[in-house]
Amino acid sequence: MAMIPPTVTAQEHKVTVKNGKPFIYDTPEIKNAKDTLMAHLAKHIPKEPYSVGVRLIVKWLFPKGRHKNGEYRITKPDTDNLQKLLKDCMTKCGFWKDDALVASEIVEKFRSDVSGIYMHIEELEEN
Repeated sequence: MAMIPPTVTAQEHKVTVKNGKPFIYDTPEIKNAKDTLMAHLAKHIPKEPYSVGVRLIVKWLFPKGRHKNGEYRITKPDTDNLQKLLKDCMTKCGFWKDDALVASEIVEKFRSDVSGIYMHIEELEEN
C-alpha cells in the first residue's frame, strides 16, 4: 500500500473518568490513522476471510529524509505497536475473524525512497 505509514499507535489512547468509571478513547490522530489504514486496506480485503493460521509479513517503509534508502529505522514507533494498529484495522476490514489466527509474523521497518506498507499473508500448513 503506497502511503506514508502512520507513526501513532493504538497504545497512545487516552483515559478519562465518567461517572466514576474509566473510559478509554482514541485521540483524533489515532482515529485518523485508523481511517487512513482502513481506506487503504479496503482495496485488498480477501474474497473470503482467513480461517486458518497465517504468517503475516510486513515491511514498513518510512520516508528516508536524510537517511540512506533501505536503512533500518531504529526509532519509534516500535514494530509491535505498529503491528497492533495494523492488525486491529485488518480485523475490522474482514481479513479474518480474529487476529489470533496470525501465528507467525515477520516485521521490518526501513527508510525508503518509496513510502508504504507492504504485506504478504500466507496460510500455514497443518502438520
